[in-house]
Amino acid sequence: MKRVLITGAAGFLGSHLCDRFVKEGCHVIAMDNLITGDMKNIEHLMPLENFEFQHHDVSNHIHVPGDLDYILHFASPASPIDYLKIPIQTLKVGSLGVHNCLGLAKAKGARMLIASTSEIYGDPLVHPQTEEYWGNVNPVGPRGVYDEAKRFQEAMTMAYHTYHGVETRIARIFNTYGPRMRLNDGRVLPAFIGQALRGEDLTVFGDGSQTRSFCYVGDLVEGLFRLLKSDYAQPVNIGNPDEISISDFAEEIISLTGTDQKVIYKDLPVDDPKQRQPDITKAKGILDWQPTVSRAEGLKITYEYFKSLTEEELHKKDHKSFDSYIK
Repeated sequence: MKRVLITGAAGFLGSHLCDRFVKEGCHVIAMDNLITGDMKNIEHLMPLENFEFQHHDVSNHIHVPGDLDYILHFASPASPIDYLKIPIQTLKVGSLGVHNCLGLAKAKGARMLIASTSEIYGDPLVHPQTEEYWGNVNPVGPRGVYDEAKRFQEAMTMAYHTYHGVETRIARIFNTYGPRMRLNDGRVLPAFIGQALRGEDLTVFGDGSQTRSFCYVGDLVEGLFRLLKSDYAQPVNIGNPDEISISDFAEEIISLTGTDQKVIYKDLPVDDPKQRQPDITKAKGILDWQPTVSRAEGLKITYEYFKSLTEEELHKKDHKSFDSYIK
């Protein structure tokens, strides 16, 4: 039985990865400090013999007894609300956290995959974005704490690969959505659906001409799994190249939810990227992967999940702590 450590395991992507590796018959060690994660995302796995949870901050020393075959480093705040609220922790998990994970991978002889992001491209001057593009990032702007943490994470990972011979994989993840997203985390898709469900007008920042490309979480997990199993150590874009403007996307959400809210416009945040579209030529060629779930299909599944939330969950700002879960 392969043993897998997944950091950030109680988060949106981390929890879906836990599901996948449990399904693959692996023993999953889930690790999270629950700053942004929620035990609700993995509570269905807790009774399983091949699943265990460690409440731990990976920015501190990591100790995992026994062998490890794979490490997937997904511990990081990923939404603007989170990383603007906890900027130091965001920088630490992308530096100290990845260093600790890479040290563990070296000691255990494990293969490690890191969750990088399309944000390393910043506000891109190249469209669509290829892996060869170095990015246009403001290191001292408000988004710099997240963007530069991820860029450092890639550099540290490649250094361990070239200098220490650690088997590493780098996934540059583009906008992803699906069940278990938090409604109030500041990202555009859950924000729009949350506003529609609460009867609020949908807020578009800027003139709405900026674009995003949304990938359903099931497709993303499949891409990550194939990348981990591959022998390719350079960065690979994982995302859906189906691009849409934010204004058009707002209208799609209004149509999906059957609501009659208006779209209101506010000033664009500083350094907000104008375009996001992955070039997935490498993923197609190297991993034989491309998204299969259409946006219409994925949004329907996601909307049904959000509709199932309680009124308290629909309006809450904070998520359940580990202490409240174990009580």
